[in-house]
Formats: sequence, C-alpha cells, structure tokens
Amino acid sequence: MSTGRILVIDDDPQIRRVMKTTLTTRGYEVGDARTGEEGLAKLRSETYDLVLLDMNMPGIGGIETCRLIRSGSEIAIVMLTVSNTEKDKVDALDAGADDYVTKPFSTPELLARIRATLRRLPQPPDHADLKPLVAQGVEIDLSARQVTVRRHTSHLTAKEFDLLSYLLARPNKTIAHRELLQAVWGPDYGDELEYLRVFVNRLRKKIEPDPSKPQFLLTDAWAGYRFHLPQ
Repeated sequence: MSTGRILVIDDDPQIRRVMKTTLTTRGYEVGDARTGEEGLAKLRSETYDLVLLDMNMPGIGGIETCRLIRSGSEIAIVMLTVSNTEKDKVDALDAGADDYVTKPFSTPELLARIRATLRRLPQPPDHADLKPLVAQGVEIDLSARQVTVRRHTSHLTAKEFDLLSYLLARPNKTIAHRELLQAVWGPDYGDELEYLRVFVNRLRKKIEPDPSKPQFLLTDAWAGYRFHLPQ
C-alpha cells in the first residue's frame, strides 16, 4: 500500500470523486478542491505531499495556480490536461510541474506517475564523504541537500535536486538523456527530452552565477548533459 497525502484540484466533480476513491483504496490520504483559489487556500492550511492539478479550470487556471504553488513551496506537482502538445507540456513544466499526464488516462498510468514523482533518488554511499562544491560563489552540499548562491539559499524541488545530484556525482562526464530520465524519474521514462530541457533551465536559473552563460550545467549537443567540475 502507498502512503502520502494528495490534493486533487479539478473543477470536474466526477474526476475528483473517481480519483479520491482510487487513491484512497491505494492507501493515500486525499483532499480535493474545485478551483485553483480553493486549492491554494487548502495548501496554506493543510499539509500535502503531492498535488494533482488540472490545467484547464475556471478562475486563475492550472498554469497560474502551478506558478503560485511553486513560488512558495517545493511540493510535488503533477499536471492533468486533455492536450498532449509539446507546447502544453513545456508550459506545465516551466510553471513548476514535476510531471504531466494526459486525459483520459488509465489508473495504472496515473499511479505510476504519482509514484515516479514521489520517488527519491537513492544517494550513493559515498555522498556523505563528498565535500561540498564551492566555486564562484556557489556552494552545493549533497549530503545536506542544500544549495547556496552568493550566500543566499537557493530552494530546489526534490526532482531538481535529484537531477543535480546525479550529474554532480559524475563530474565532467556526459550523461545520456535516457540515463538521466530513468535515473531521476524512473524506468518507464526515456523519451521525454522536454523534461530535461526545462529542468536543466530551471536549475541553471537557481545555481549558475549567470544562467545565460552556464559554467556548471553544460549541454553536449545530441548526447546529454554534464556537470563541469572546476579544477
């Protein structure tokens, strides 16, 4: 049985009922909200591990709700939408979502996406022995899961930190797209290159002294990404 608290934000009452029943029988505690505004209010007063957020809702809408949630929280977010275009996926990820599910979806698919979003990348045994990276005003401490840029703490979501951690633990080595996706999101992933593009851009904004001229998170065209460890 799974455990955790999930907030479903969707204006369709039937979807809320189905998801509440489905998730509750799998061991999750489930809350629900009809609008983005109601969902934001619940998140201010209650504690959840993950948000299932419909993209198309009346009021402030799913994308703006996602941005508002992410501006003050590192909670896991899975966006739900009827559209499967790359633009909509990128919009959802850019707004701060960790994953994206297209309606209609099967129960096994939804549960797999929830598990993938909530999963945490196991730390290698030698993480505790790694000294914090300190370079050019940036300090990354893997064992403490903490990033500081010019003495200001940079708040990373769990998925952002897992991606950074996987790259940093393999410095100066190009990691293929598929390897990164399967290591950080899970074995069912591998072709979602837009996930990596968006998440690397998000990380660059949080750890690079100048995100437009990255010095740490480098792209190796058509191959993958690598973390450049200054000598």
